[in-house]
Amino acid sequence: MKILQVVDGYGWGGTKEQVYLTTRELRKKGVDVHIALSFQYKEMVEKLRPYDVPVHFFENHLKNARYRFENYKRLIKIIDENRFDVVIGNSPHAFDYVRIAKIFLKTKPKIINVKRSGRLPSFLSKYLKYSAADRIVVVSKNVEKFLREKNFFPEKLVTIQSGIDLSRFKPNPEKAQLRKKLGLPLDKKIFINVANWNPQVKAQDKLLEAFARANIPDSYLIFVGIDTDRHIETLSKKFGIKNAVGLGFRKEIPDLLNASDFFVLSSNLEGIAGALLQAMATGKVVLSTLAGGIDEYLVDGYNGFSVDVGDFESLKEKMIKMSKISEEDYKKLSENAVKTAQSYSIEKNAEKYIKLFEELLNEK
Repeated sequence: MKILQVVDGYGWGGTKEQVYLTTRELRKKGVDVHIALSFQYKEMVEKLRPYDVPVHFFENHLKNARYRFENYKRLIKIIDENRFDVVIGNSPHAFDYVRIAKIFLKTKPKIINVKRSGRLPSFLSKYLKYSAADRIVVVSKNVEKFLREKNFFPEKLVTIQSGIDLSRFKPNPEKAQLRKKLGLPLDKKIFINVANWNPQVKAQDKLLEAFARANIPDSYLIFVGIDTDRHIETLSKKFGIKNAVGLGFRKEIPDLLNASDFFVLSSNLEGIAGALLQAMATGKVVLSTLAGGIDEYLVDGYNGFSVDVGDFESLKEKMIKMSKISEEDYKKLSENAVKTAQSYSIEKNAEKYIKLFEELLNEK
């Protein structure tokens, strides 16, 4: 089988991480998988280079890239010349390219859309865009259930939960050494949030406000992700606190997690929340809103703590509770978190994709 992963734009985040990991694992399992991306996306190219994944450039990621027909022409040519069996659009914008390209293709590949959140598309988008997919992959059972209830192509829906790289995300007991290496305070209880700046979805502004109101002694809150460095500095002044910092985009996420004590996710909307699973894999005691599919694996008091979406008063109280936790209780929660994360390996994710490809290609 011959597979094409299509991804738009550049930068790094949950979607790009999943595309990279899935592509890597499919290649390691012997699948002839290619990737189509923007001319500007050097980081993905470098990360996939050791795995000999064929790379095709189609998108010149300038302003209004989706309105530039030359981007579509390049993608059409790539698909037709390589005669792919399956083409995967990995984000709403990537699927825009795939959907339009399908109209002009001479070949007839199976089309997969990957939908990573539970946001319901508009009526027009549903029928003009998503109707073109042979399968719609969602990343949590809760999202699938919600979309089925809304009659969003129930016959096309399939759940393949996101996977994490357990070879990178694992406990490291050398916390003090990691803090010295990263320039983090040695004597503070460190809370960490990992998400690119997007307050409408990730609610980092509300998390910072809750942390300020919690007023936890000897505590420190770190935000990691694109643009967090700019925005957290401004908001910290607004809330009158000096024990929070935005580090911006960082590559050493496993080290930052292992250097921290607690992980907090305040999202209004999620798929499966890969960053939360990564934190659990490193043995952090975690706190999260139950957005998207998070309640499929996060059990309050067993492998972490949870609050309802938008309940920032409870988020504040749970942060205070976490800061006072005993070593014995921390150890239990940590061990259970690691066990939970083991079920979400990227290897299992790739195996499910291969099964889906085989199923699609056996259809007439």
